Amino acid sequence: MGNSHEHPTHSGHGKAFAIGIGLNIAFVAVEIFYGLIANSSALLADAGHNASDVLSLVFAWAAIRLASIKPKGKYTYGLRKTTILVSILNALLLFGAVIAIGWDAIGKFNNPEPVAGTQVMIVAGIGVVINSITALLFMKGQKDDLNIKGAFLHMAADAGVSLGVVIAGLLINLTGIQWIDPVMSFIIILVILWGTWHLFTDSIDLALDAVPKHIKLEKVHNFLLSQNGVEAIHDLHVWAMSATQVALTAHLIMPQGFNDEFISNLQEQLENQFKIGHTTFQIENERIEKECKTDC
Repeated sequence: MGNSHEHPTHSGHGKAFAIGIGLNIAFVAVEIFYGLIANSSALLADAGHNASDVLSLVFAWAAIRLASIKPKGKYTYGLRKTTILVSILNALLLFGAVIAIGWDAIGKFNNPEPVAGTQVMIVAGIGVVINSITALLFMKGQKDDLNIKGAFLHMAADAGVSLGVVIAGLLINLTGIQWIDPVMSFIIILVILWGTWHLFTDSIDLALDAVPKHIKLEKVHNFLLSQNGVEAIHDLHVWAMSATQVALTAHLIMPQGFNDEFISNLQEQLENQFKIGHTTFQIENERIEKECKTDC
């Protein structure tokens, strides 16, 4: 016998996405314009980074909206997995941005050109403010949603990168050393790679139906086994249905039987203690020869 319940995807960040996308599109245009005028590789690198983040925000917003569509037709789980697929796409976009930024910086190393440090400082300073504001918009939901976490990390990193570009502009003004600009580009690359790699690996894990990081499978197993009437467990599976929703299926050996209240209480406790909101149980009245803690 199976039973399940689920909760709708939380999508209360629509306003945050709209504000963040609008602000960053305007800023990318300003950065590209002044990056070309100031001949700054670091400013253009920051523009490329911000442009990829605008796409990331658009894709993440679209994925969250798609995840809220009710299941129908052959998509019996709905389109929730799009949130995981989009987080992978976001990471790939950032890897692409790294290649473009690195190529430009190498060119500036080979052929150093004068950089207008003051213009770089002013424009990048605006970026610090815009990216900080955008990051704050996503701070609240980042612990529960991989896409919101991705948006927060991108914007927080952007604020730090823009601050680094301000410092680069100041150093160029003070010293006149032009290679500071491409060096800052490579520092930006390291920042991007650090945050993106974690996002990418987390997304791949979820796409392969790995147990989400915030859940300890052994604890879930022991919790189920501790319930009154449960003698053994097998075929226990826990996976992410989306960037925010977790599912569980399990076979429970209960020789004395069960009632609906037992299932309801079990579901409520799993959601409260482990944030597992979609559960299905197969109740069996005979003990099998082998008890499995993960996969049978």
